[in-house]
Amino acid sequence: MSEADFIARLRSIATDPAARGLADDAAVLGDLVLTHDMIVEGIHFLPDDAPQDIAWKLVAVNLSDLAAKGAAPIGVLVGYSLGDEEWDAAFVDGLDVVLRRFGVILLGGDTVRVPAGAPRSFGLTAIGRARAGGAPSRGGARPGDQIWVTGTIGNAGLGLAMRLGQEAANETCLAAYKKPQPQLTFGQAVVPHVHAMMDVSDGLLIDAQRMATASGCEFGIMLETIPLSAALLAVRPDVLDTRLAAATAGDDYQLLFTADPSAAGAIREIAAGLNIMVTMLGHAGVGEGITLTHRAQRIALPDRLGFMH
Repeated sequence: MSEADFIARLRSIATDPAARGLADDAAVLGDLVLTHDMIVEGIHFLPDDAPQDIAWKLVAVNLSDLAAKGAAPIGVLVGYSLGDEEWDAAFVDGLDVVLRRFGVILLGGDTVRVPAGAPRSFGLTAIGRARAGGAPSRGGARPGDQIWVTGTIGNAGLGLAMRLGQEAANETCLAAYKKPQPQLTFGQAVVPHVHAMMDVSDGLLIDAQRMATASGCEFGIMLETIPLSAALLAVRPDVLDTRLAAATAGDDYQLLFTADPSAAGAIREIAAGLNIMVTMLGHAGVGEGITLTHRAQRIALPDRLGFMH
């Protein structure tokens, strides 16, 4: 059963409004925002990744979901599969570092022991508090909205290729893969100006499609505007294939959001004040799904828009 099919079955159970129809990054219960993500060895991290980096990623990917709702983190609960004692101790050290970095408290969780040689898997529930005015959903985009993204796209995907020995390594892309940076401060600041917001986890194109579908809009994305870092362009040429690869790679944990054009000035002012890069990628319109152009030429959607379980 695919992830989409399984979630569709769960929707008949998750009928409380707080669940948001299981169509958003998080549940919203009063002013509390709750999210839970899991990471699995061989899927989300490599068997020889450092346990400290895995702890960082586990926390960061969940905090990124809170960032997408403009929520301030409160605390986390960890689900942990015990294994090698030294490895487990290093994970705890890494967990301490990342929680201190983002000012989040550990509230509890659970541990299990798995059979020797089984892939490691970890889960984390993050709890945050929404700003006054609520937590923007994926489904709030409106025709006429501008589509925005923070930061740059594709570094983490290239960082994974570097870890696998497929590309010459550089620290910028490796760091993006090892230690994603949830955009918490910007998410909280920009909430009053956005109509829809989510984080880019599985790939810019697949996540844009999800937002467009949830909103009942068509998203037109100009591929030439997708922000690529100097570190990425030092390894790969600035051609259409590079841009499509970056837009489908995933693990970026930047924020994708839409807003009325009248909010553009405020968005840029917030970003400048926080020293965060923001880029306008295109517009939402009447229709469904996403359409791509590159230098005013219509581009067919790639067979794979991003990562799917």
